[in-house]
Amino acid sequence: MAINLPSQRSRGRRAPMAEINVTPMVDVMLVLLIIFMVTAPLLTAGVPVNLPDSNAKALDQDQKPVQIALDEQGRLFVNDDEVTEAILPDVLGQIAAKSPSGKPPEIYLRADRGLAYGKVMRVMGELNRAGLNRVALVTVGKEKP
Repeated sequence: MAINLPSQRSRGRRAPMAEINVTPMVDVMLVLLIIFMVTAPLLTAGVPVNLPDSNAKALDQDQKPVQIALDEQGRLFVNDDEVTEAILPDVLGQIAAKSPSGKPPEIYLRADRGLAYGKVMRVMGELNRAGLNRVALVTVGKEKP
């Protein structure tokens, strides 16, 4: 059995290290874990939507909301006035410009259950383009037995 004693000749040299230093790898893995833990919930979050039958409570409101309705024939109504799709962007622009506090008004969107999904999405796209992003989809609450 040989013993490595320090001598004059090997004073400036180091012996090769036979172990792997895993500390930097653990640091990198912990940073990646934290990044994934923070970003994963953000990727799955979506727009909260109330579907036709729900047990949701009524929304609190501080000003009178704008009512937009789509009936079963696909006709469009803004506050009980019939509007065509051609002038809808102008009407929504006027509504957005009238907001007194600078905050856009709440929009209640009611659509017939049998209406095509694309028709409702076109109206929501026009609302978004006008800057009216506070949209609540109106549903009929389930009756309790």
